Amino acid sequence: MRWPFSKKTETRSAMAAGYTASIIAARESYISGVSGIAELTATVQTCATLWESAFALADVTGTDLLDRKTMALIARSLAMRGEAVLLIRDRLIPCADYDLSTKDGIPRAYRVTVSEAGGSTSHTVLAGEVLHVRLGVDPVAPWTGQAPLRRASLTASLLHEIETALRDTWQSAPIGSQIAHMPEGSASDMAAMRSAFKGRRGSALIVEGVAQAVGAGMHPNAGKAPDQLTPDLQRAMPAELLDAARGAIFAAYGVLPAMFSQAAQGPLVREGIRFQAQIVMQPIAMLLAEEASEKLGGAVKIDVVRPMQAFDAGGKARALATMVGALAQAKEAGIEGATLQDALSFIDWAD
Repeated sequence: MRWPFSKKTETRSAMAAGYTASIIAARESYISGVSGIAELTATVQTCATLWESAFALADVTGTDLLDRKTMALIARSLAMRGEAVLLIRDRLIPCADYDLSTKDGIPRAYRVTVSEAGGSTSHTVLAGEVLHVRLGVDPVAPWTGQAPLRRASLTASLLHEIETALRDTWQSAPIGSQIAHMPEGSASDMAAMRSAFKGRRGSALIVEGVAQAVGAGMHPNAGKAPDQLTPDLQRAMPAELLDAARGAIFAAYGVLPAMFSQAAQGPLVREGIRFQAQIVMQPIAMLLAEEASEKLGGAVKIDVVRPMQAFDAGGKARALATMVGALAQAKEAGIEGATLQDALSFIDWAD
């Protein structure tokens, strides 16, 4: 008699470029972007707040779904996760998680998870029903984004380790403790001497006799001054390393590190905000506007630069006076029509 459940060998595909490998790579990218080790540091939260504030200030035309609350939520999701996924209904509903199927690397259907107070719900929708904005797209998985923190993982690890080391040092190191060398005496006298020291913040002064110092290989004259137990942190250069790690993370988020220097002046801060608005936030806003125009059925425009220019009111007034004077001189010289438009295009005043 033959046993009916005979052992069979199951063959699986182990191709590196297969569907399973692609899905694992996509999920790894998604999870790594969410759970960065430095997400809770003040540096990263400062950058995320700057992004959030810039998007909340943005001028949005062409749709009512991208209100200021939703824009701020999108900006924080982009800063922390590198992508923002929102379900399109009568309003934009943020999605906590998602799965998708693609064709030619382009999403065609989603299974999204929406958080609720009592749990979560899952919806299977087409790609046209989901607003999906991605940053730092990897060619291996072009349907997912990467957070700036993940693209600066080494710097984030360094910042995390330095802050952890400083925290442990201030928590456990005997900061302020001293070894006071005293003449020899009985055990009761030494105990009374120890209890006589007042004002020690959680740490005790260790009273050591001169004979004990000699036995430890120290000269008796070493007892003339107390020995400090406070660790010398200057040799480890924590301040320099901390500033370097913070500066690298600021740069990864498009924020000029010099803005947070103690010597920063008004012109530097204004140029930093101008850089962030024009070079960092406006391109991201244009990516969002392009996705919204495709999915919401209308031309959507998002302007981040104009609302963030309140820092340069004096400069804008001077620029307006110069522009009006230039136009008056052009009219007096008879420069009009296409010639004037070409001149305006040359100095980026075309639109």
